[in-house]
Amino acid sequence: MKILAIDASTEVCSCALYMDGKVQDRSQFAPQKHSKLILPMADELLAEAELKLNQLDCLAVGRGPGSFTGLRIACGIVQGIAFGADLPVASISSLATLAQSAYVETGKKQVLATIDARMGEIYYGYYIADKQGVMQCQIAEQVAKPNNIELLTTEHWYGVGSGWTYAVILKHKFGNLLQGYQVEKYPQASNMIPLALSAFKQGQVVDAENLSPVYLRDMNKKVNGS
Repeated sequence: MKILAIDASTEVCSCALYMDGKVQDRSQFAPQKHSKLILPMADELLAEAELKLNQLDCLAVGRGPGSFTGLRIACGIVQGIAFGADLPVASISSLATLAQSAYVETGKKQVLATIDARMGEIYYGYYIADKQGVMQCQIAEQVAKPNNIELLTTEHWYGVGSGWTYAVILKHKFGNLLQGYQVEKYPQASNMIPLALSAFKQGQVVDAENLSPVYLRDMNKKVNGS
């Protein structure tokens, strides 16, 4: 199984290549430089693996939520590659990727993943790891002010992502339901791989023409830097 994954949903631009159980990746914190970095990253990984695009089984892309510009860049590039190489695409939530990273790094199975949405709001989603260690969304991902997010009171949660910039508000809201949190974490293409593998095996992939970003917020509310 061979998958090329790309994420540009936040300030971090990343690309990962999964080939028969092994993952190689590239990642860089580079706001507003994603369009210049993604293709060189992908080319490097493919060249090192001596692999051509038509030898891949699938592409994966971080569909959002996140930076409107970054999402359009990533989806546009992946769409072009998919058309050219006739490949299916696994469209992966950026929040799910964040939750997957928390599970991989900490072992926490119940994760509240967040991304700073600007304008005093956060994108968020609740995830629980299944028996295969793949994060599964518990309720529809949403955007809201930190003190207005929906609270699932039946579980304890570990927080991850830039939305935890509002930790004072969120800690007050969760109380003893909060197991801890990490703020300086961003979606990484390497953590997208388990989600993409699961999606591919379940047939949850799309053709290039059906690929589109998921913003959660109305485009008319876009602000500079969002």
